[in-house]
Amino acid sequence: MNSINIKGSGAFPTVILDPEKGIFEISGRSLPEDVASFYSPILSWLDQYVASPKQKTVFEFKLTYYNTASSKLLLNIMLKLEEIGKKGYDVLVKWHYPEDDEDLQEAGEEYADLVDIPFEQVSV
Repeated sequence: MNSINIKGSGAFPTVILDPEKGIFEISGRSLPEDVASFYSPILSWLDQYVASPKQKTVFEFKLTYYNTASSKLLLNIMLKLEEIGKKGYDVLVKWHYPEDDEDLQEAGEEYADLVDIPFEQVSV
């Protein structure tokens, strides 16, 4: 399975999906004008990964800001991770947020309530 490595800039987050190295990360700012077209290949890749996941998957969200449209797609990613967990594999979401950003902290708590997978809040 090929990796995805998107270098973030401005409105686009950095995305690293590397099953060989075990790196699954979205970081930076997510404000793409066409959110669906940006996240579509990521969700398709995850569909393939769900079919044959590693024994342990740790997905790190290190976003500093994201728009409302991105929030739905982030949830879709987490729902795919939930599918992996339901198959009996180990899954962990690490939600990183700046120590002084209550909005991002609360967003992580809300996502944790919406999905049935282990969820770790990481203050940085």
